[in-house]
Amino acid sequence: MFEKMNLDDFVKQVASNEPVPGGGSVSALAGSLAAALSNMVASLTIGKKKYLEVEEDMKKVKEEAIILQEDLISDITRDSEAFNRVMKAFKMPKNSDEEKAERKEAIQNGSKHASEVPLNVAEKSLKIMDLAKIVVEKGNKNAITDGAVSAMLARTAGLGALYNVKINLSSIKDEEYVSKMNEKVTEIENALIQKEKEILDIVEL
Repeated sequence: MFEKMNLDDFVKQVASNEPVPGGGSVSALAGSLAAALSNMVASLTIGKKKYLEVEEDMKKVKEEAIILQEDLISDITRDSEAFNRVMKAFKMPKNSDEEKAERKEAIQNGSKHASEVPLNVAEKSLKIMDLAKIVVEKGNKNAITDGAVSAMLARTAGLGALYNVKINLSSIKDEEYVSKMNEKVTEIENALIQKEKEILDIVEL
């Protein structure tokens, strides 16, 4: 759906009074762009005599980056669909005890799904950080700042996605599920921040 829009239309859709695409979808887009930038630096390194010894590393970066950038493009729509599923659950009838129970279960299941989609985006963003570090350390030095932007975008994508996880967890009554998800959120959050710092410390301008 949204991934098929041209850039101008997508931006206008984000700016509209519609709730989707929102921060989660934009985080997925940022992640896709982050992967694309690491892909670009790898592409600018492959085939250069000066960087022959790291060519295989760059080819692996390209392979992984392509998968991530394409998957994250699909996450733009996945995130919006997850939000719509929760909203649909809230609109379910609640005239009887049976309907109320069905509605409650649908809301809980929808909220869990809406937490897992952005968590997956954050996990992918963390993987992009690893690619960005490789291209910053070993890639074409003329594109080192592009690698740095890849890392910064990946951090933003990941942290933005984690905000969506947190807001959805606040509606979930399953305490064990929430506890496990919160542990994952904290782990990814800390890793994103630390890895960005490590990468940017490599970039000396």
